[in-house]
Amino acid sequence: MALLSKGPGGGPCKLTPAQMRELEAVREAGPAVWGWDEDQCWTLARIAGVVRRRFKVSCTLAGLALLLHRIGWSVQVPARQAAERNEEQITAWKEATWPVIKSGRGPGRLGLPRGRIGPGLKAAPRPHLGTARPHSRGEGDRRQ
Repeated sequence: MALLSKGPGGGPCKLTPAQMRELEAVREAGPAVWGWDEDQCWTLARIAGVVRRRFKVSCTLAGLALLLHRIGWSVQVPARQAAERNEEQITAWKEATWPVIKSGRGPGRLGLPRGRIGPGLKAAPRPHLGTARPHSRGEGDRRQ
């Protein structure tokens, strides 16, 4: 006899199917309806607060995340962009300035040749340090 699955683990869902449909309507209405109008983002903590206020049911954030995942909701992270963002200036910079910087000829570059330096340049002369002294314990070089 094969092993039979007992189904998904954990306790039963605390929300009824009607409450789940109502939660979907709450999500579509947006967080501004519930007082979060500064960034228009749903977070698990915000959804848990709405569930607690609206349905008088408390859930852990991990349990709520599993519940939302089961009904098809996914985590969405909004792109952070400056309020002063100017798409025309960005496009112009990408077309004019970025290729120059990428090629290595841009401002701040020394324009040094890539590859080996030719035979015309020599190293600066160094003072001679003298002959090597024997090891302080008198053993000499270990590589004998």
